[in-house]
Amino acid sequence: QVQLVESGGGLVQTGGSLRLSCAASGRTFSRYAIGWFRQAPGKEREFVGSISWNGGYLHYGDSMKGRFTISRDNAKNTAYLQMNSLKPEDTAVYYCAARSVAGIAIITTFYDYWGQGTQVTVSS
Repeated sequence: QVQLVESGGGLVQTGGSLRLSCAASGRTFSRYAIGWFRQAPGKEREFVGSISWNGGYLHYGDSMKGRFTISRDNAKNTAYLQMNSLKPEDTAVYYCAARSVAGIAIITTFYDYWGQGTQVTVSS
């Protein structure tokens, strides 16, 4: 089992940056691929990006490419989402998720564990 806790959300102006962290419990963090998703009010949960167990494979949602970067530090049991050039439409609750296989995935149902989410608000 893995427990995930996101942090780093907050209020930022358009064009600003935030770095979210996803801290995981357990000693097998390195076995899991990690995904980031977001959900705005009244909308479905949206894929942000995913990173494989060793960081060797990355995949991003189309609207995040070039602005968001996912990384992980398996020694610290933590994954990160660096968000730059933020826009008001990036406002959402951001979730990290872990899946019990090494490879990346873009669909929510492929993930086994979820954090509680952290709010990101981008003001115009």
